Amino acid sequence: MRLVYLDNNATTAVAPEAVAAMRPFLEDLYFNPSSMYGPANRVARAMAEARRDVAALVGAEPDRLFFTGCATESNNWAIFGALRARPERRHVVTSAVEHPAVREVCRALVREGVEVTEVPVDREGRLDLTAYVRALRPGQTALVTIMHANNETGVIFPIEGLSRIAKETDPGMLFHTDATQSVGKIPVDLAGGFRNVDLLSFSGHKLHAPKGVGALYIRRGAPVRPFLLGGHQEQGQRAGTENVPYIMAFGAAAQLARRHLADEEAVRARRDRLQRELAARIPMMEINGGGAPRLPNTLNLAVHFVEGEAMLFQLDAHGICASSGSACTSGSLEPSHVLTAMNVPFTARHGSIRFSLSRYTTEEEVDGVIEVFPRIVEALRRICPYWDVARNAPRADIASPREATA
Repeated sequence: MRLVYLDNNATTAVAPEAVAAMRPFLEDLYFNPSSMYGPANRVARAMAEARRDVAALVGAEPDRLFFTGCATESNNWAIFGALRARPERRHVVTSAVEHPAVREVCRALVREGVEVTEVPVDREGRLDLTAYVRALRPGQTALVTIMHANNETGVIFPIEGLSRIAKETDPGMLFHTDATQSVGKIPVDLAGGFRNVDLLSFSGHKLHAPKGVGALYIRRGAPVRPFLLGGHQEQGQRAGTENVPYIMAFGAAAQLARRHLADEEAVRARRDRLQRELAARIPMMEINGGGAPRLPNTLNLAVHFVEGEAMLFQLDAHGICASSGSACTSGSLEPSHVLTAMNVPFTARHGSIRFSLSRYTTEEEVDGVIEVFPRIVEALRRICPYWDVARNAPRADIASPREATA
């Protein structure tokens, strides 16, 4: 059975070029880049080149890009670092649909006495702009932290405008965006449209580098405290010997991502075909975020009267890898906080499936899902007590799911 991998928002296959870039630094060039002898200097120079490649992907100055262990660390550093640099400011603005790497940090801040305002989203997952503007408090808000693209639905937030509004409201207000899902899929330019963004987090393993390396951009002059102490690495901002092999792979993957950004339109075409064909074959199915700007690779479906876990199990039996939401929360039995915030009907909140493609996804793989997934849904609905198999619709005595959104 050939594996069909459509869970690229969870992680991506490591590109062969990234493997080749890291191999010498696992073998002959194993030296610590902080050491003073010649071979170590060669490693340090190679790492500086990789930093330039990663920085170029997001339009950043190389000396303002710091390597971390993952995007979760980058998010923690950005948020805690910003609050600790200005303890007199005790207010944070975020969205109701953030990844747990931001959401849980904000909850920790609340326990420390910081006030956090969550901005709601509409049924399509778009941020409520009126509520956002009202949430900003000049002189009090330390940080705005809002993701660039949602990991579950792929909905893109207008970071260019949101960051500009924050700076016009109060130039001292820091703006952070978790761009983990967007970097490498759509353009991100910290020297252009993102020029009002002070802090930006992302990760290597979402763009075909290995798991275990991430980055945080800190705009020059932004007051942010170091998160890890104990060494001079990363300009004294992030202690710990650098993971050189993975940083080299990150640099190679960033080069590839820049080269292939135009290819994302082909990914979008495959995603759109998958969405169109499944919508035509499966009744009572929501396209979550379908009416909003989305990442070109992401399709989040909510199937009424079917459990997401059951669909995932059956997909796995056919060699198809997908997800029911964030990989960081997939072990939970609670409905997705993202779908809850979007007010997805309760009959579909547990029936969400996320297909996330990559540039390696083929037309044949999409064909396979189009063939298999409707049959899986049909088989599971046959054993659902709320589904009328003869009518291929909910039982007549069941309230319309689109009306029952509580």
